[in-house]
Amino acid sequence: MAISRADRRRDREARVAAVFGEEQAAQALDLLELVDLAWHDCYGDISPSAEQVDDMLLLSDGSIEKLIGAARLAVTDWRDVKVAADGRRAHP
Repeated sequence: MAISRADRRRDREARVAAVFGEEQAAQALDLLELVDLAWHDCYGDISPSAEQVDDMLLLSDGSIEKLIGAARLAVTDWRDVKVAADGRRAHP
């Protein structure tokens, strides 16, 4: 069952606000919406999985600039983000 962009945004809102705070949550959600569009072009899927989004959020360290980098890397090759996030989780 496909869910809309608005539904995905709403589903991500609490996780994103926990990382970025209320002040920057809207900007981060906008960026993740752009990732969805690029994801479809690159991978043919509607959007990255919740786990892939969590990986990007982890690597962002609550910084929009770092989220941009993680998002670009994820769209280029999501496996690189997975490896980096797994490394961060193993060695906090």
